[in-house]
Amino acid sequence: MSAQKDGWVFSFLFLLFCASSIPTRGSERLLQELSPQEYFGSLQAGRASLAYFSHNVSPGAQPFLEQIENSAEALQDYGISVVKVNCPKEDVSRYCGKENALRKAYLFRGNMLIREFPTDALFDVNSIVANVLFALLFNEVKYVETLADLQNIENALKGKLNMVFAYVPATGTAEHRAVMEAAFVYGTVHQFVLTTEATLLKDAGSDEPDASSARLLFCHCQRATDLGQPCRRTAMGQTLTMLNIHRHLKLMGAPLVTEVAEDPEKVSTVHLQLGLPLVFILSQKETYEADKTTAEFVAWQLLGKAGVALLSRDLVDLNILLRANVALKTPDEGVPIKYLVLEDTDEVITLVEDKNKVKQIQEAEEENEEDEDEKENNNQDIQDDQVVEAVSRDKKRELPLEQILALTEETFHAALLGTARTVVLFYASWEAVSLAVLQSYTEVADHLKGTGDVLLSRVNCWDWPGVCTKENVTQFPTVKIYEKGERSVMYNGMWGTEELTSFIALSRVSCPLKLATIDEAEGYLRGEFPAELSSYHHTSLLGVFSTATSEAREAFEEAGNILSGHVTMGMYFEDDALALSRKYAVSPPALLLAKSGGRSVEGIALSKQSAQDMVQMIRYKLLDNFPEITVQNLPRYLQLRKPFLILFSDGDITQMESKEMLKLAKGRPQQAFVACWLNLKKTPVGRGVLKAYFATVPSLPVLIWVNLHAGGQVFKFPSEQSITETNILSWLEKLKAGLEIPSSTLSEEDWKPPLPAYDFLRMMETAVPELPLHASRHPGDTPDQHPPRSPGGDTALREEPSQETKTEKVGSPGRDLRGTAPRLAAREKQGKRHSEL
Repeated sequence: MSAQKDGWVFSFLFLLFCASSIPTRGSERLLQELSPQEYFGSLQAGRASLAYFSHNVSPGAQPFLEQIENSAEALQDYGISVVKVNCPKEDVSRYCGKENALRKAYLFRGNMLIREFPTDALFDVNSIVANVLFALLFNEVKYVETLADLQNIENALKGKLNMVFAYVPATGTAEHRAVMEAAFVYGTVHQFVLTTEATLLKDAGSDEPDASSARLLFCHCQRATDLGQPCRRTAMGQTLTMLNIHRHLKLMGAPLVTEVAEDPEKVSTVHLQLGLPLVFILSQKETYEADKTTAEFVAWQLLGKAGVALLSRDLVDLNILLRANVALKTPDEGVPIKYLVLEDTDEVITLVEDKNKVKQIQEAEEENEEDEDEKENNNQDIQDDQVVEAVSRDKKRELPLEQILALTEETFHAALLGTARTVVLFYASWEAVSLAVLQSYTEVADHLKGTGDVLLSRVNCWDWPGVCTKENVTQFPTVKIYEKGERSVMYNGMWGTEELTSFIALSRVSCPLKLATIDEAEGYLRGEFPAELSSYHHTSLLGVFSTATSEAREAFEEAGNILSGHVTMGMYFEDDALALSRKYAVSPPALLLAKSGGRSVEGIALSKQSAQDMVQMIRYKLLDNFPEITVQNLPRYLQLRKPFLILFSDGDITQMESKEMLKLAKGRPQQAFVACWLNLKKTPVGRGVLKAYFATVPSLPVLIWVNLHAGGQVFKFPSEQSITETNILSWLEKLKAGLEIPSSTLSEEDWKPPLPAYDFLRMMETAVPELPLHASRHPGDTPDQHPPRSPGGDTALREEPSQETKTEKVGSPGRDLRGTAPRLAAREKQGKRHSEL
């Protein structure tokens, strides 16, 4: 129903309610008294009228006439006139002449008789209005007596219209009248079905088949297409009155889940307008589909009790507690939205049904926050590893693994030979980091979907240890790329989706790439890469060799094999290589390093270097002069084991600061220090670093000197001085001379995990001493031993699913709502930890 029509319906019903609630003076004039000739002469085509024919009013008929008179105003609202026809004594026509005719009331539409009513069936206003409307709405309201009749109507409506099924103990009651009045308004929108058979109420799936109480069920047949399944039903919890029915139908017509892209304080839905709360499920782009499914599940459970909205964190800039996964907005004026952390969808439903639950949850959260530090430090059963926590949090998340081939001992080598490049993830299904990487791996598969020459696969080393042993896999997880089953390259970078995708894409191109002409070499330096690398921007590295430098060329090729997947390397060794190298003021063997699309090319002479020396040199040359430090690139600069001169900034640094720091970085001796900067907005972990240095975060920007590898002393550049090359060099001279006092000194203790690592093998041997280690599992084996449990308490040893399997779950199913957003309900809860291994 459109919003305009919905508003008209509400206004119409409101006027009806007001008209029926406010007594009107002179209502007796609504009951017309006419002669038979006058009555039949006044009938208009299509207009309904209720007539009572009488000679003289007997004392017994007086109560009936009073009720007819009282009902005149209510029936007039529906365009039905009420007439008392005074019959002359000599009139012996059909309606006036017979005694039994005088004990009936007649309903006409125009001059056509619709129904005869015994006067004892019209005993009050409710019975009169209900029976008259029931007769007029014969096509809009179906009456059923058997379950077969109800099912036939339901099946005919599937995919077309929704059905309103009402049970009333008897016709002519106030509830019957309310249903008929609703059918008068909504009869063209929904199919109304009425019964007085109590057994049908139970057969229709009512939770409370009380034969003494009228009930109304909204049947969602428009969404249903399966003839074998009944339509989903939503019972109305209130008594059957005209306004309650209208309210229920208005709620049923509202969207099941409202997607919100604005401040929730400004959101207004039909639920809030009708005095019901609104539940927000907090979501984000990465988990949108799962969160939408969860929101729809919750919405069905709360239909008619509360509204449900899906609030995207990505679209709304709100200072929301990141751990919160549910928010509740009440219709009360001035009451702020409450953001909560709930365990499962049952708690969401309880939240709506029990108003005291909100206060209890908030009090529990405050207590948990107060005790959080003490629990983390003292409870040895709680694994404080962040990866384990994240995997445990999302253990109910279903991973779409249909694009990743599961390999076994029998299929491994055949798969490697069947594709130009095969990417293999070696993992253990019970190990937290493996499961975290498996999630990234599925996202990589989405990015590379449609890439025909690359096969993404996986081997569960717990199930197939023989394969992993033969492939020299000594740690989990491990990613290797095989070319035609021969040479393999192992990935040793970050485990993020972007980094993995880049590594696989770069591995598709030979490293080094052999170039045949000077034009190709010049184009390569300008950034004209093969089509496979069109979306990846990297510094161009070109090795130039003459025929007399075969030893250096072989070392360069070996270095390219080592760096494959991490850099783009080209090689030119034609007869005119000398001309190309001299253009850049070097002689073969030489390395040409082109940045900014070839606008600046640096020529580097290659002496008699080994492959490993070339790898180290290339990695060093690829580092920026003045880099922005991030979590991803920090390890590369820490490997240099040099002091850091780092500028912390709350946002981008100014152009002047960048210029001065870059001059300093380019002018320093090559082995002196790493000049860099860190944007706290992009890398918020930097605030924790500053707190470790100074206890509180100083005013920004702040320039820090720290040597993590010698003494751990932290020096702060004077805040009253401007950040210029001259001032910094002068300050560094004072540091070198020992004239500056360090702001703090870092502890010399090793950075170890707060808790000892778990020795899974020892725990397994202790728990199951008779369990022998097996090399592989053969078809037909029936393992009856109990495997180890994952950090969340899930049974981790599972048969590798067949290739037809479309999804694999990380952990066993549950009703968990912890994490980015709620998960599906109606599953088993999990509560076990590492101590139960």
